[in-house]
Amino acid sequence: MCGIVGYVGNKEAAPILLDGLAKLEYRGYDSAGVAVYDGQSSTIEIVKAKGRLQALRDLTGDGANLSGNIGIGHTRWATHGEPSVTNAHPHSNKDKTICIVHNGIIENYQPLKEKMINRGYEFVSETDTEVVVHMLEHYYKGNPIEAIARVMHRISGSYALGVLFKDHPGELYAVRKDSPLIVGSSPEGNFIASDVPAILKHTRDVYFIDNLEIAKLTADGITFYNEDNEVITKELTTVEWDIEAAEKGGYEHFMLKEIYEQPKVVGDTISPRIENDNIVLNEINMTDDEIRALNRIYIIGCGSAYHVGMAAKYMIEQTARIPVDVDLASEFRYRDPIMDPNSMAIIISQSGETADSLAALREIKEKGIKVLGIVNVVGSSIAREADNVLYTWAGPEISVATTKAYSTQLVACYMLGIHFAKVREVIDETQYREMIEELNLIPDKIQSILADKEDIQRFATKYAGAKDMFFIGRGQDYATAMEGSLKLKEISYIHSEAYAAGELKHGSISLIEDGTLCVAIATQPKLVEKMISNIVEVQSRGAYVFAVSTEGSGMKDTADFTISVPKTLPCFSTSLSVIPLQLFGYYVAVAKGCDVDKPRNLAKSVTVE
Repeated sequence: MCGIVGYVGNKEAAPILLDGLAKLEYRGYDSAGVAVYDGQSSTIEIVKAKGRLQALRDLTGDGANLSGNIGIGHTRWATHGEPSVTNAHPHSNKDKTICIVHNGIIENYQPLKEKMINRGYEFVSETDTEVVVHMLEHYYKGNPIEAIARVMHRISGSYALGVLFKDHPGELYAVRKDSPLIVGSSPEGNFIASDVPAILKHTRDVYFIDNLEIAKLTADGITFYNEDNEVITKELTTVEWDIEAAEKGGYEHFMLKEIYEQPKVVGDTISPRIENDNIVLNEINMTDDEIRALNRIYIIGCGSAYHVGMAAKYMIEQTARIPVDVDLASEFRYRDPIMDPNSMAIIISQSGETADSLAALREIKEKGIKVLGIVNVVGSSIAREADNVLYTWAGPEISVATTKAYSTQLVACYMLGIHFAKVREVIDETQYREMIEELNLIPDKIQSILADKEDIQRFATKYAGAKDMFFIGRGQDYATAMEGSLKLKEISYIHSEAYAAGELKHGSISLIEDGTLCVAIATQPKLVEKMISNIVEVQSRGAYVFAVSTEGSGMKDTADFTISVPKTLPCFSTSLSVIPLQLFGYYVAVAKGCDVDKPRNLAKSVTVE
């Protein structure tokens, strides 16, 4: 969602803010703005622009036209009010003496707005954010911390705020609740940001603010307060990502770079957890007795994380023989689920800040069920609030369409399934060794698929003009079909649907007509013959079939176009079959001229409902 960056230090703030906002473009936005204060003027200077960040750069001369060593910046993704200069952030009071940027949603803004209007405050935007800045002015009596705390206790919803007060020219304030915000520390000054890449150029030393905590930043130091205005101490964390990891590195798009990083990051996620040819998952903090006592596992996620959960369900149930329920986080939290007391929940999220997943986590914990988070971002909200966390070492993922985070989440779930199976004595030692050996080969097998991309690129270019596509599969291949369909639609804007292949004849096959492209995934040996029957079904109705199948399956004799992936254990097949689908979606989008890394209407981290 929205991106926030702030700086106070000994350098000019505007160029730093613009550079930081550029690193947050992947979050999705429709307007941008900055506010800078020189410490002497009667007002804080604000510049805003609709559209891409370049428009703001042009207005400010790449920041050269704004003078001051303290400032805040923002990229907005519209929620309340259309994309416009007026609705863009930063927002200020009438006199421009208090200025804020906001990521999140103020749920009770309407009654608060009416109250502030009755008190004589004038509103110029349609946003929920503007009510916050007027409330800050109302409660400000010279002490910013007290004013911020009083507002915090009166607003509901989610928010990360960066705040400037003209009366405190060398001080930058920040506060959060359920929206991501970090504080960075460096000799050249101090920073706030929605995500690490915004400040990696300047520092890797960060603090993670917890809910309802306030940070006061000056050029020389950082002080933290709780909601009762008491000073608290925070632990400094060093982020291991480097600047190069958040740059394109010569690739045309971040998405392509991240697709090609998968062999490395999958290996990075697996290798630290293999010791003496055994899977060691100390992070999950579960005894063997607790694992044996499990009656059920609940997996919750959104979008691609949900698809990981679906693939994990098949793998864990088949391997460890534990029943697994998979829920969309946005549905789980509203269905009042009945949960087995002898169970565990797994929340999967790349950012660790996904709003619906975070809400589901809290509901599950209220029911007394232990939660394991599978996340990529160290120190994120889900990582901090889950009972235990299994990190995926994917590094920064910039493209909105996830690829490498998805693949690392998959192998994290595989390791859980194998470990649980071994502890519960569902598999013997020979099977255990075979699974670990095959797990270690996944990175190399992904690399072999990437090395032979030309056929996929040519085929994708041929079908870039398609209006509709269908993805079909059975078992784990159905989970892969859902992910392949999502990848295509989110970056190419081509309508696509994923179906369990056995469901075609129950209605959806009526949509197949001459020339319809149908993508069939067939990697499960026990289901290949049934998939061949489904392929023949759609071909007889005019479909052209693109199949992704395992080497030696015989699919080339049936499908119109086939990409073969290396053989692996069927329970690991998703890690390989998804790669051609990622490349297919990417090359279709490129052929159409789409903005691959920043698709329309989407944001990388969905931090509001």
